[in-house]
Amino acid sequence: MDADLLRKLISSIVLLDDAEWFQLLEYLEPKTLNKNNYFLKEGQICDSVAFITKGTLIYYKSLENGKETTTDFAFAGDWVTDNRSRLNNSPSFLNIKAIEDSELFVISNDNLNKCYSLIPKLEKLGRILIEQAFVKIAQQSIDLQTLSASERYEKLLCEYPQIFQKVPLYHIANYLGIAPKSLSRIRKG
Repeated sequence: MDADLLRKLISSIVLLDDAEWFQLLEYLEPKTLNKNNYFLKEGQICDSVAFITKGTLIYYKSLENGKETTTDFAFAGDWVTDNRSRLNNSPSFLNIKAIEDSELFVISNDNLNKCYSLIPKLEKLGRILIEQAFVKIAQQSIDLQTLSASERYEKLLCEYPQIFQKVPLYHIANYLGIAPKSLSRIRKG
């Protein structure tokens, strides 16, 4: 599994020398998730963070009526975790599932904390990633309340141009808070 994408992303935030990089690599576990396999199931406590080198994962909530609500996507170059569950050591409200064969580098919370001690620069990386995740969630909330369905669609398309090649339309419609038929009309419009 190729770690170049991970090193490039980390280097855009903090610079690790070769010794620090190889030390971090010792704590990262390469993992393959086949399509429809889970990184995290609702009710489990999230005990790790992963970096996607290949593939696509979705975050979704199972509803009592048997339907699902898609809450987010993660593509190659993204981090994946449930921070609420992980940081509170509480059961997850979400599922995180591969929707295509995916490759990840996974680090457990325990090993992440060891790395924070061994490589102090990684604490800055962790803080910045948490801040980015918070800003993303806050912006999603604002967008759902202030943008029209068409505007949310256009924004999603600008931010994730590959989304329609990677993610089934019903997940995209669900994420946008609209019916699949409405998404079809918007796309034709």
